[in-house]
Amino acid sequence: MIKALNRKIQPAIQPPGHIDFPQPEISRLSNGIKVYQFNSGTQDVISIELMFSAGSWYQKKPFTAMATNLMLREGTRNYSAQKLSETLDFYGAHFENTTERDNAYVTLYSLNKHLGNTLPLLCEIVKNPVFPEYEYNVLAGKQKQMLEVNRQKVNFLARTHFNSFLFGRNHPYGMYLELGDIANTSNSDLIDFHKRQYHSGNCTIVVAGRIRPGLINELEIYFGGNDWSGIASERLQYATEGSVGKNHYIVKEGAMQSAIRMGGMMFGRSHPDFAGMKVLNAILGGYFGSRLMNNLREDKGYTYGIGSSVVPLFEGGYFVISGEVGAEVTREALFEINSELKRLCDEQVGESELSLVRSYLSGEMLRAVDGPFAQAGLYRELIEDGLDISHFEGLIDTVQQINAQQLQDLAIKYLDTEKLFTLVVGPEAI
Repeated sequence: MIKALNRKIQPAIQPPGHIDFPQPEISRLSNGIKVYQFNSGTQDVISIELMFSAGSWYQKKPFTAMATNLMLREGTRNYSAQKLSETLDFYGAHFENTTERDNAYVTLYSLNKHLGNTLPLLCEIVKNPVFPEYEYNVLAGKQKQMLEVNRQKVNFLARTHFNSFLFGRNHPYGMYLELGDIANTSNSDLIDFHKRQYHSGNCTIVVAGRIRPGLINELEIYFGGNDWSGIASERLQYATEGSVGKNHYIVKEGAMQSAIRMGGMMFGRSHPDFAGMKVLNAILGGYFGSRLMNNLREDKGYTYGIGSSVVPLFEGGYFVISGEVGAEVTREALFEINSELKRLCDEQVGESELSLVRSYLSGEMLRAVDGPFAQAGLYRELIEDGLDISHFEGLIDTVQQINAQQLQDLAIKYLDTEKLFTLVVGPEAI
């Protein structure tokens, strides 16, 4: 007889055991492109992502990297933009392209049965864009309009200006787009950037899903040749020239809310304190039950949402607290944020709170390997930073083993409020 479940009793929380991180099959095409394959899943669908050293770090003019990536599907040597879209739609395929600080990504999602028709389109988009002037002018106009709208938002201003205070206005991580940058960029700049950055010497391929036999041979046909060869781009080095002052205010008259950014320079994933800071950050503001959310949202009602992040980059990283609060309670919100930072430095985290955060982070790690697309995204972080799977194994070990004293030591070392930058964008300087 099956015993009825007593729903009045909460099931015991069971910590996850050993997490089996997936290992991809790694191979190379004849021109040196490294291919990572995650062959799993039950659906007959596949993602093929091409990762290029073509982020904003490599651009000579602001807007060039983003515009080049956005224009890839706006017409090629053999297809108009309309024809590309219609063909992708006909085969039920999806195309994504994104640009970040260090890298740019071009991704095709396709049913395996149609890959013979969609893979050539991906090749065409990557290798043979023509950057038509008319389409570029349309894109530039849309981006100008979007920028003008976003510049009216306190959150957008805080996000863009905060990084410039950390890294410096001329550093790739601190640079932000202005209307003049769009006006000073032409489609010829995009053609030049594509020639310099989008080639086999700067490319890595990550494949995930139900991979059919012989796919590596198909990739060799379309991406393995020397028709788009090039030398891997050298990363230029930039001096970090952050602001001397720690407190900054940008007045946005008429704003109903103030956007707050507080944080400082940190490090990338390979740093020995990175894993510990992930745990400490979760306690402070890394999930819905964090201290910042409980204090400023649940208790005080100052905000709909506030959080904190440890942001790893290829060249370093940073820590940031971000949120929007009612303009009339800006001072009070800043006081509470500083109080939570100080509490982490002065008091050790209780075991019940630490246990809850351990469970949350362990669950996040499990979700990060749930399915081939998630696995590929997880491993892409390793590829970008030159790490191996031991990084994530070390991360889960730290989550399970770090103690309250170690967390307090990290807080004292990195979260001293006297050393952090503060930026407020709102109706008045505080």
